[in-house]
Parts: sequence; structure tokens; C-alpha cells
Amino acid sequence: MTLSRQFLPLAAAATTVVLWASAFVGIRAVGHELSPGALALGRMLVGSLTLTAIVLVVRTRTRAAPVALPRGRLLGAIALWGIAWFGLYNLALNAAERQLDAGTAALLVNVAPVVVAVLAGLLLGEGFPARLLAGMAIAFAGVVLIAATTSAGGADVAGVLLGLLAALLYAGAAVVQKRLLARLDALTLTWIGAVSGTVALLPYLPALLTELATASAAATGGIVYLGVFPTAVAFLTWGYALSRTTAGRLAAATYAVPPIVVLLSWALLGEIPAPLALAGGALCLAGVVVATRPQRPVAASGQEPAQPVTTA
Repeated sequence: MTLSRQFLPLAAAATTVVLWASAFVGIRAVGHELSPGALALGRMLVGSLTLTAIVLVVRTRTRAAPVALPRGRLLGAIALWGIAWFGLYNLALNAAERQLDAGTAALLVNVAPVVVAVLAGLLLGEGFPARLLAGMAIAFAGVVLIAATTSAGGADVAGVLLGLLAALLYAGAAVVQKRLLARLDALTLTWIGAVSGTVALLPYLPALLTELATASAAATGGIVYLGVFPTAVAFLTWGYALSRTTAGRLAAATYAVPPIVVLLSWALLGEIPAPLALAGGALCLAGVVVATRPQRPVAASGQEPAQPVTTA
């Protein structure tokens, strides 16, 4: 029993990391046939339906009362969070991966923890300690190197900017999510947010229907995969792991996402970032580690610092 309790959270965390990494590759593969808006809507339609089914199954098995939906300002805050996280983030990332390979996009999005630390300093009064400033400088140097490398290689710098926009949207959503989770359980919050993001993407429905009519079976299957696994299942396994281990240990596992993306992209798509772009990505990761290191041991403070995760 003890072994099972130790192994299952680890297996759940590993499942999440691999699924989120695979999303970058899936977006890159499908994005050649579907526009960013159509891909985002298709993925979220599938993801929302899957999450709805999960919510119904969980409520039925636990014989819980019907979900009490939040109202007023809380519902509005959740809706705005969902639009930014599941709508705008997906749009920005999908557009970025039309210009960049999956590995480079993942390396750029991985600077989100640094942005979260900056937002926490500005909005939550956590300040700007020396480690944060040093991490920001290192990560910024990595971004500059990636931008210079992709530009020299013929890629549009707009792709780099879109990748950074995706990181910014993710970071903002992570900060807001931390507040919302104090008032609502993770599954219900994710479900309502996903539905809100899907509704916001509905203007792309005509484009989705038009493009699906000529899309290959592989592209259609890719949309279903992105909606079911990286969007719905990965959030479920993440919540399971998070409820059974510390946030810091679990967040550290997500540093493996960019390397896995690079390997999957190379194996499945025959793409790999340029050597200097990889070096820039390494600098970004180093900056994240430096910026998010706790100022003092967890045992001394009695609390563990919140660390964001990298998703796709």
C-alpha cells in the first residue's frame, strides 16, 4: 500500500509532463492544416466536452450534490481567467508555432515562472529580491539569443514575440488561478474556465468547419488528441499528483517539459532547434531556476513557495 501511494502520484506527474510536452508537438503538426483560431476552438470543444464528462462521472460516483456554480463577481473572474488561459493563450501559442519549431516554442513559454515571480512582486507585494533580478537577467539573455538565432535562420521574430505573449498570458493566468483556487475546487474551476474559453473562441466556428472539411484524418485526430489528453486528462492527473505531494517538488518536474518536447519533435517531426537556440533555452531554464529558488528553506518558513507549471 505504501509503495502504491508513492508510485501513483509519481506516475500521475510523469503522465502530465509527457502529455503537456506532446501538446507542443501536436500543435506544430496540426497547425500546418488548421489556422490558429480554428485549432484552438477545435481543441477546446473536445476538451470542454471531456471535462464535462469527467465532472459528471466524479459527481455520480461520489454521489455528491449537483455542482453549485459560482455567481456574481466570482463567476465573472473565473470566466475572464478561462478566456485568457484557454482562449488567448492557445491562440498565441498556435500562432507562434506556425513560425517556430515546437522545441523553441516550449523553451520560450518556459520563461513563464519568471514572469509569475515579477507579477507576484508587483501585485502581491512579494518584492524583487536579488535572486529574482539575477534570474530575470539570465532568462532575458536566453530570450535574446533565441530571437537572434531564429531571425538569422529565417524565422519571423513575430514567432518569438508570440511565444513570449503566450508565456505572459500563462503567467497572468497562473497568478489569478492561485487566488481562485482558494474559493473553488480545481476540477470545477478548470471545467468552468475551459467552457468560458471555448465560448470566447466560438467566432472561429465557421473557420473550423471550413478547414475540417478539407483537413486530413491525421489533423482531425490531432485535434481530438489535444482536447482529450493534454487539455483534459493532463489537468486531471496533475490535480491528483498535486493533492498527494508538495507543489514545489511537482513543479520542479515540469522543467523536463522543454527537453521532452525537443526529443519528441526530433523523433516525430524531424525538427530540432538550432544549437544557439538550445543554448538560449538552457539560459532561460537557468534563469527560471535562479528566479524561483526559495529565499529560505521550507522547514524554516513553514510554507512552500508557489511555483507555476509549464503547459501547452
